[in-house]
Amino acid sequence: MRIVLLHGDDEGTVRHRADTLTQAVTGQRDDPFRVAWLSREDYPRLMEEATAIAMMGGRRVIRVRDAGDGLMGVVKQVAEAAGDSLVVLEAGALPGRSKLRAFVEGLANGAAIACYPEEGRALLEAVEGGLAAAGVRLDADALRWLGEHVGSDRGSTRGEVEKLIMYAGPDRRLDLSAVRACVGDLAAVSFDDAVFAALAGDVAQTDISIERTLAEGMAPVAVTRGVLAHLGKLHLARGHMAAGLSAADATRALRPPVFFKRVAAFSQALALWSPRRLVQAMDEARRVELACKQTGALDGLLVRRLLLGLARQSEAARARG
Repeated sequence: MRIVLLHGDDEGTVRHRADTLTQAVTGQRDDPFRVAWLSREDYPRLMEEATAIAMMGGRRVIRVRDAGDGLMGVVKQVAEAAGDSLVVLEAGALPGRSKLRAFVEGLANGAAIACYPEEGRALLEAVEGGLAAAGVRLDADALRWLGEHVGSDRGSTRGEVEKLIMYAGPDRRLDLSAVRACVGDLAAVSFDDAVFAALAGDVAQTDISIERTLAEGMAPVAVTRGVLAHLGKLHLARGHMAAGLSAADATRALRPPVFFKRVAAFSQALALWSPRRLVQAMDEARRVELACKQTGALDGLLVRRLLLGLARQSEAARARG
């Protein structure tokens, strides 16, 4: 059994590295026979999943979300069990005194990898390196502007770099005006547009954006996980508000931060969704995620219904004032 703990403030890097490990073992990120996804309510199944044999053969990957010290007991059992599955524990920031972190670091067949946001020069180097690998050059002022606006989350940065590569054209060079046009216009077809529009009550934009998201190749089960992550951020912000922070301060306290172009829509969603309704929405998203993993499921239809259902709830809440 091999155990990898990915932890840190950069949710995008945690997700990206977990995806990379999964793909290295199974050849794809969402193989229904070889990849198992466990949320908090599924933790009791970790031992069972880790020791199971793939129906069609091959090594399995078990991905565990929101990992923390509460998992110590079952993780110890898994570490001692026979089998060749890879267990990937995805966690937020863990303190140096974390029992789970110390345990995995001490395993002969384990690794704990910290994932920190890229900032300053490191962020610029990541952007520049990604573009250079595709043969794309940036003017100096364009690179500075991009470093200030792309955000420190690894997933967001990687997405913007991919858009710029597509936008560069045959001359493979981008100036400031081209970069600003690309980031501003092409961002409108991303998954973020769908989920931000849904939680702010824009039904028409939700419909357009989810169609584009699926057409661009994003897996429906990945859509549900993205929805869950977004609802979780809203729920955390509402918790900050309950502790006395204003909506603006609660939003600023989130890590990774909300992309500056999305703050208005995020604030609007905070006003529309109570903590209780957010919990209900997360439960529904989890049910849809499980349904998407069933053989023969109409997963595209399921995620469309999920996003449009959220959008209509938001619209109704906005109408009630």
